[in-house]
Amino acid sequence: MSGNLLSIGKSGLFAAQAGLATTGHNITNASVAGYNRQVVVQATGPMLDTGVGFQGTGTQVSQIKRYSDEFLNSQVRNAQASKSGLDSYYAQISQIDNMLADQTSGLSPSMQSFFKGVQDMAANRASVPSRQSMLSSADTLATRFQALDARLDEIRDGVNSTIESSVTMINSYAQQIADLNDKIGTFAAAQQRAPNDLLDKRDQLVLELNSQVKATVTPGDNNSLTISIGSGQPLVVGQRTFQLAAMKSPTDLTRVEVGYVAGTKVSVLADNALSGGTLGGALEFRSKTLDPAQSALGKVAIGLAIEFNAQHKLGLDQNGVAGKDFFNVAPAYVGKNINNALSSTTAVQAKVTDPAKLMDSDYKVEFDGTNFNVIRLSDNKVTPVTPYSASGTTQTIDGVEFTISGTAAKEDNFLVRPTIGGAANFNLLVKDTASIAAAAPIATSAPVGNTGTAKISEGKVDSSFLSGAPALPVTLAFNSTTGNLNGFPSGLPVRVTASDGTVTNYPAPATTVAFAAGATYTFGGVSVTMTGAPGNGDTFKIEANSGGVGDTRNISLLGDLQTKNIFNNGSATIQSSYAQLVSTVGNKTREVQVNGEAAEALLTQAKASASDVSGVNLDEEATNLIKYQQAYQAAGKVMQIAGTIFDTLLSIGR
Repeated sequence: MSGNLLSIGKSGLFAAQAGLATTGHNITNASVAGYNRQVVVQATGPMLDTGVGFQGTGTQVSQIKRYSDEFLNSQVRNAQASKSGLDSYYAQISQIDNMLADQTSGLSPSMQSFFKGVQDMAANRASVPSRQSMLSSADTLATRFQALDARLDEIRDGVNSTIESSVTMINSYAQQIADLNDKIGTFAAAQQRAPNDLLDKRDQLVLELNSQVKATVTPGDNNSLTISIGSGQPLVVGQRTFQLAAMKSPTDLTRVEVGYVAGTKVSVLADNALSGGTLGGALEFRSKTLDPAQSALGKVAIGLAIEFNAQHKLGLDQNGVAGKDFFNVAPAYVGKNINNALSSTTAVQAKVTDPAKLMDSDYKVEFDGTNFNVIRLSDNKVTPVTPYSASGTTQTIDGVEFTISGTAAKEDNFLVRPTIGGAANFNLLVKDTASIAAAAPIATSAPVGNTGTAKISEGKVDSSFLSGAPALPVTLAFNSTTGNLNGFPSGLPVRVTASDGTVTNYPAPATTVAFAAGATYTFGGVSVTMTGAPGNGDTFKIEANSGGVGDTRNISLLGDLQTKNIFNNGSATIQSSYAQLVSTVGNKTREVQVNGEAAEALLTQAKASASDVSGVNLDEEATNLIKYQQAYQAAGKVMQIAGTIFDTLLSIGR
């Protein structure tokens, strides 16, 4: 009897000791990240049949239970991935937002200063000081474009570094999780129980993995976890890991992409294939904000350069020479895929020719085995290049002129980014004040001997003047009998635009054209407006401008470009296009900031819910200490009584 009682006391002593050890373990690990509280689960010992009934034999520790809720843990992981992704996005986009919107270092002040210089030059009859001031403001504008683009390149380099470090950390976490899968599986197979502390460590690693990229967790065999990322690519399967690789883009060696390693093959993952975490946030920022922002800035630079150059060429400089390109127009970036066939001789060139038709998209030029196709990446619209000649074919798509030549193998491709380098290569080409084409190339006059009241405007020219200018001088004479103007060049058509906007076309030869007061007459790129009532025989002369030193007609037209709609099919000015960029980035920054704050609140709530189940409550553990201490003392008392009874029995025998 005393022996059974001693055994019962001993089992209670061991159970209380296990409870004290587990409670102490909880207390000392309360501040350890990822630790889940543990509780001793006791069960009654086997019963003994005494003949008059069943008698207990004490207690036993059936399990050291780990409190952890996988559903709540999954919510914490998802919330962590979301918050880390938004934090990564916000840290990057806020830099662009601050830079573009800055009233001192942003582009707007430099652009306004430049056009003010152009307008001041027109107001001061193109004096030398005003010319020098205009050149200085133009050079400042070019410097500002380049500085903004350089800063975007620095941010791009930062994204590359983030991708590389994140990939390294993801691979490290994957290997550690796989190692723990192995250890946990070994212990579970040998002891038929999973080691709680290793489970905690593995769960914490999975949570930290989600701070880098969103990962999906599913239970595997033998207490292992299977981890997948992206669109289902496995990262950890049992004790096996699959690696990611930070690699150069095959079409842009300055761009770091994420590759998925499967055996000896590495497949490049699209930027939108991985979401959440620092890596997902960096990739989303680059594809949805950085790339569009740099391309939009380049579009503004290229559009300004093209339009300014076109008008500048229609003027004359102080030496009477036609204007040249004022700004450099950057060609499109063309990246040849390094995996193209070695036998391929294909060459691709591209440049923006019409800013109004730009679609804010990159393009892929690909050979399908039969034809070259230009694929607009924003919506995957395919435009075949037909007819194609290996000696060279030029085709304009969305305001971008593509020139393709040579032979190719199937799936050979090129990446074309029309405006990405526009700001970096925006340079001032005119260095001499005398080379600014401020004057118009034509001059008009009417003899003082004219008898009527008709007047001829100063005249202006358009782009067709450069290729089809009429032989000057041209003298127009009015015949009152027929009501016609005579003397138009015989080889050119004439377009007459009445004051109400009505257009009448006279095909060549159009030497005689009806006169209409207030109408504008256009031929060979020259436009003049006639007003008043001419007398019979009155003449009007249009000749080459030979005295344009103080002439500012062309520089005035250059100043008008500030308010000219040149983008989005003629609906946006240079200033409004840049303002749209600033607004887009600003709105996205605010959106990411608000979503980040919401994600942080959600993560806090999810952690609190999980902690309610698995967290260590020190007050509760202090109570448990007292409980197990008393149980220990009580079990000891049982053993003491059993010893006293045994001694009594021995004394009877003596």
